[in-house]
Amino acid sequence: MPLTRRLALGATALLAAPALRAQEAWPSRPVRLIVPYPPGGASDFLGRVVGERMGRSLGQPVVVENRSGAGGNLGTEAGARAAPDGYTLTLAAVGTLAVNRFLFRSLPYDPDQDFAPISLLALVPNLMVVPPGLPVSTVPEFLAWAKPRGTAVNFGSIGNGTSQHLAGVQFNMLTGTQMQHVPYRDPAQVNTDLMEGRVHVLFQSISAVAELARSGRMKALAVTGEERVPVFAALPTLREAGVDVTTVGWFGLLAPSGTPGPILARLEQEAMEAIVDPAVSARIVETGSIPRARGGAEFARFIAAETTRMQAIIRASGARAD
Repeated sequence: MPLTRRLALGATALLAAPALRAQEAWPSRPVRLIVPYPPGGASDFLGRVVGERMGRSLGQPVVVENRSGAGGNLGTEAGARAAPDGYTLTLAAVGTLAVNRFLFRSLPYDPDQDFAPISLLALVPNLMVVPPGLPVSTVPEFLAWAKPRGTAVNFGSIGNGTSQHLAGVQFNMLTGTQMQHVPYRDPAQVNTDLMEGRVHVLFQSISAVAELARSGRMKALAVTGEERVPVFAALPTLREAGVDVTTVGWFGLLAPSGTPGPILARLEQEAMEAIVDPAVSARIVETGSIPRARGGAEFARFIAAETTRMQAIIRASGARAD
């Protein structure tokens, strides 16, 4: 090999060495996890529980940063615009990836192009609950009560495009009921209005109503999704009750597009190990969620399928966020 060629190769190797060492050293500082919703909810809880476990394995803390607003769009945009170096992750949700693209005229990020899926983390079914004074105890009894009343029956939710809203829309589509949607900004108020009979049914997050249902201040009829949940093991799914409402919330983990493959592989490994850790999965189950570890490729297919399914439901609802 000519001397000039050997010198050129040597210079290239010298230039590449610092970058290689930097990549091999990842992570050398804390990792930020953007949760695009306020503190205290299911997304915040999941981000902190999974992040804490991942941080122990990575040797660097995973620090949750709540950046809420615009239905999760603000925080998700921040995640999309972050440097693709493995130091900023984003908590994905059904809203930010599969729903908002059909609710908003435009998004400040591209759900399909701006992210590299790392792992699905958990499914979040909803609990179908009715006021304690409503003379029904099962889904068929509710249908027999609701159908003759038509649009006089309403269902509440915590906003257009939420899994609670879309579960109600899907329920209408599948059963022929004509329930009217009543969106709320305050989750506590919609629960209060249900208990006092001003709202006739909710498809509410289990963590938000579990204690109210257990104490008899609401009556739980069924859960959405394809499987029962351990915290209400005796309660049937809506599918088992004859109404195949599959709409559930879900959360996963994303990195910005362009993040190096070795870093993505390590993040996928750590995220999936965190979800199957018995201590972590037990805490997730306690909230009424279902741990679900699925790697990047499978998560990408899941997102695509959810996007197609949600598009049909949102078109049927006519919902818009702006």
